[in-house]
Amino acid sequence: MTTTIRRRERPAVAAARDRGGRGLLRRLRQDWWIYLFLLPTLLGYGAYTVYPLLASWWFALLDWPGFATAGTFVGVENFERLIGDDLFWNAFWNSIVFLVFAVPLRVGLALALALVLNRKKTPFKGFFRTLFFLPVVTTGAIVGVVFTLLLDASGPVSLALVWSGLIDSPANFAANAGTSLYAGIAVWVWKWLGITLIYWLAALQTIPQGMHEAAMIDGAGAWAEFRHVTMPLLVPFLVIITLIDTVAAFNVFDLMQTLTGGGPSFSSEVIEIFIFRTAFQATVPQLGYASAAAVLFGLLTVGFAIAQAVGMRWARGRTGAS
Repeated sequence: MTTTIRRRERPAVAAARDRGGRGLLRRLRQDWWIYLFLLPTLLGYGAYTVYPLLASWWFALLDWPGFATAGTFVGVENFERLIGDDLFWNAFWNSIVFLVFAVPLRVGLALALALVLNRKKTPFKGFFRTLFFLPVVTTGAIVGVVFTLLLDASGPVSLALVWSGLIDSPANFAANAGTSLYAGIAVWVWKWLGITLIYWLAALQTIPQGMHEAAMIDGAGAWAEFRHVTMPLLVPFLVIITLIDTVAAFNVFDLMQTLTGGGPSFSSEVIEIFIFRTAFQATVPQLGYASAAAVLFGLLTVGFAIAQAVGMRWARGRTGAS
């Protein structure tokens, strides 16, 4: 009986698919002029995103200094060189350190601010939300240039720390091998804190007000309410926001290039700067070698993007179940 029903359903499903396909072709023929407006975007995206992405995989297999019109095919030799390149691993671990410190700091500070700005009794909430979001709309390169002045030995940050007694003498935090990477982390968190703050504010709006009122009636304090009511409901959003910020932490080229340039002595060189320096700043450009590093960096980013997709799917299911 079940087999008969399925056999009867198959022609109907096939007919529906045929109608859908014919309907799509009909719409394309009728509305062809609409897609002309998409053509410049598609051409630009193909020329400046898709083609470089695919070409980098081919270039990674070449020994190409950039001066010749074409490179010499060397297979996986560039990848073998990368495995033994201390500067590549230095940039790789700098990127990991950046990720490990910057993401929790950005997520945690934004959550704390969101909890304060989400309270009804907090004055000037709109003003402070705008204030924290303003750095987001500022270009990262401009932020890097400005902070090279602010973090200079004669800048206000150093002078304020000397005046408060926290340091003995003025210091240039962006030009010191021990602090340059962490200075970049602090500036990056400051710049992008506003967007994560918006994420958390949106997440807090999903919690029913009645749950907070019930916790207050039961005599729960602010910490107990956050621990037992607010935070459990925010766990799915925590996964999504953390993964989004993790992927963003790999895209810091403009900020770090203008703030530290990867120095001093490669102490703040992340993978993006390593690729740029190898391809364009070396005495003899190594485009094939830089492409191999870019491929590995791209695979790492794709891995986190897949984790983000899986995490968002899990969080969406968790939210729906609750």
